Amino acid sequence: MNYSIFAPSDSRKYLRLAVSAFFFVQGLSFAAWASRIPDIKNMLHLTEGGLGTVLLALPIGLMASLPISGWMVTHYGSKKMVLIGAILYAVTLSFIGFVTRTEHLVIALFAFGLWGNLTNIAVNTQAVAVEQVYGKSIMASFHGLWSLAGFVSAMIGSFFISVSIPPHIHFSVIALAAFIIIFTAYKHTMPDSEKSEGEAQPMFVKPDRDLLMLGLIGFCAMVCEGAMFDWSGVYFQEAVHVPASLTTLGYVAFMGTMTGGRFAGDWLANRIGRKKMLQISGSLMGLGLAIAVLFPFLVPATFGFLLVGFGVSSVVPLVYSAAGKSNTMSAGMALAAVSSISFIGFLIGPPLIGIVAQFADLRWSFGIVGVLASLTAFLSSKAKLIQ
Repeated sequence: MNYSIFAPSDSRKYLRLAVSAFFFVQGLSFAAWASRIPDIKNMLHLTEGGLGTVLLALPIGLMASLPISGWMVTHYGSKKMVLIGAILYAVTLSFIGFVTRTEHLVIALFAFGLWGNLTNIAVNTQAVAVEQVYGKSIMASFHGLWSLAGFVSAMIGSFFISVSIPPHIHFSVIALAAFIIIFTAYKHTMPDSEKSEGEAQPMFVKPDRDLLMLGLIGFCAMVCEGAMFDWSGVYFQEAVHVPASLTTLGYVAFMGTMTGGRFAGDWLANRIGRKKMLQISGSLMGLGLAIAVLFPFLVPATFGFLLVGFGVSSVVPLVYSAAGKSNTMSAGMALAAVSSISFIGFLIGPPLIGIVAQFADLRWSFGIVGVLASLTAFLSSKAKLIQ
């Protein structure tokens, strides 16, 4: 669908900045939660297996919302849904900081997953529309803003931890910042076309073969991504045995190269090709995790996480960009279909780490994730929609 009629050339930058702001809000909020997982684990006296089980709630919330999110974005429009989703996402983050019981954390994380995915589908639909206005690949740069926000948020989390600021104050500060950004940027987001807004759409759509392959590529990458988000701090704490002040180092290293990789991703993909880019990405994820597992010491583990971050960086943007241009269904429904498959990886990754660690070793868990992440390279060579 062509959205360019809504965006004269002199207003393109406002559309891009507004959509970027919502990506930034998502990254800021999610990384705030991720940076405090070790603290919340200790506060609630959770074992590795217990934490892995609790962490299931967030991706289950994501999965539960996938069919309805795609339908809502298509039916009501991505502009309205990105506002509603982002507000609820930030509100739920602040609630997480106040939990005192495991069951309350499960409920809060489930809701965090619900609103996070609604925002994700809506903002990526907006991004596809803005990309059409520009007429070139800019999707990775949007996801780069998400990663930049995550990097900034991780640094903020490290500071708050170092000065003993509790999670509920930390999360409330981030939520307040999110509200300011949301209400400043919303008026400049991409309008929905009259044809798509309110258009009758089925709630459940089976993806075709090409979208299924994109989903499998996303699945492999998101196994790795979910594990890194939720367990990098715990890995540095319990496998690398760093001091408490350095538990976020692995996460910061991962987010740093993930951010840089996404800002460079469009440039690289346009020059070496998207297929080659994805093949290199899969190889880097596998290599980075192999280094961190085989050499669980501060310098090599940090270097390994740096490689993983760069490897992960471009996979989801390239997959989502291809899905959003599907000729068989609307952008919102296509993104929801591919996300449904991809986020099963996000669902499996964190609890897989906890379950394997409970019966074997945390390093074994990361090794298994590395093998799955490496499959990205193989699957990308078979994907017809990736050129």
